[in-house]
Amino acid sequence: MLSPEVLKQIRGLELKAGHLVTEAMAGNYVSAFKGRGMEFDEVREYVPGDDIRSIDWNVTARMRQPFVKVLKEEREQTLMLMVDVSPSQMFGTTGRKKQEMAAEMAAVLAFLAIRNNDKVGLVVFSDHVEEFIPPKKGRGHVFRIISTVLTHQGSGKTTDINQALQYTMQMLNRKSLLFVISDFWAKGFEQQLKMAGRRHDVVCVRTLDPIEAELPRVGFLALRDLETGEEVIVDSSDREVGRRFMELVRKRD
Repeated sequence: MLSPEVLKQIRGLELKAGHLVTEAMAGNYVSAFKGRGMEFDEVREYVPGDDIRSIDWNVTARMRQPFVKVLKEEREQTLMLMVDVSPSQMFGTTGRKKQEMAAEMAAVLAFLAIRNNDKVGLVVFSDHVEEFIPPKKGRGHVFRIISTVLTHQGSGKTTDINQALQYTMQMLNRKSLLFVISDFWAKGFEQQLKMAGRRHDVVCVRTLDPIEAELPRVGFLALRDLETGEEVIVDSSDREVGRRFMELVRKRD
């Protein structure tokens, strides 16, 4: 059971996301992905005016005259949300944690999906896949996804995007819209991300706290890595420290 405070937070997030989902946003959602919602139907003989990019060269070679592929619009698409709940996502200096930012983004995307009559699913991960909600439709289902992202207490110690991508790829048996929502404090996932991009429309959404982009000049700071536990003390007013920090930020970006 969810506490009244959490329910109020979820309802507020639902209301905010609903206001953000305008007709313009819904239209952009539909048109943002090339080839979205199209699948192969049949081939037919080429006629003048057909797009030459639609020519089926295998059939053309066999029949010795040009044939083109005919596509039809799919009735629905699948939107899969991959949300990072590793310890680093619990960081925040602006009044809300990065996990709350991820929940808001997931809510907006989920509402866009159901407005377009699409299915939406969820993979929650840290250094392992912690929860999987299969793609479905309906406001009740979206409510479950929002509440899961907002209230889930991660059990992992680090972030493993590579493993999460492998798991998600196994769960998706058709081309889908895949959103990876994370701060991307991880390594070794680049190749798996490229593989996912060849099969699906993949968008990476980065959660970022302002202090992760620019170190405030407030003197000595005691910093602790939420995932490794490593602690350091830095003089944030030192120009050399600031310069090296910005170099690391640019390299990571």
